[in-house]
Amino acid sequence: MSDQDLKTNISVRLDKWLWAARFFRTRALAKQAVEGGKVHYNGQRSKVSKMVEIGAELRIRQGFDEREVIVKGLSDQRRGAPEAQMLYEETPESIKRRMDAADKRKQFKDANPMQAHRPNKKERRQIHRFKEEHQ
Repeated sequence: MSDQDLKTNISVRLDKWLWAARFFRTRALAKQAVEGGKVHYNGQRSKVSKMVEIGAELRIRQGFDEREVIVKGLSDQRRGAPEAQMLYEETPESIKRRMDAADKRKQFKDANPMQAHRPNKKERRQIHRFKEEHQ
């Protein structure tokens, strides 16, 4: 990504920047996230049309993860992932929190194995027989 692509004198809407930085697949999804309060700009909820500034702190919630990033560049064009990562820097605390939460989810998943499918007819009969025998 050249210096022209990481422009500092352009103004970019929040939804467009989130889309260009590849946090969301479409601008519509980015808009929904901002309107739904899942994106905070400098610690406050903001509107979709908020103009992003370099140095601003964004808190973005996606699923189970919440990222805190600092805006390092502005772009209104969606490019490849390596180029999009140059637009922001995630804080070390945010990375640590995400990794800890992922580890906890993984441990919980390992401790509570789920069946891969719903019981079929034969398995349901076995369950009913087992329950009847142990009443």
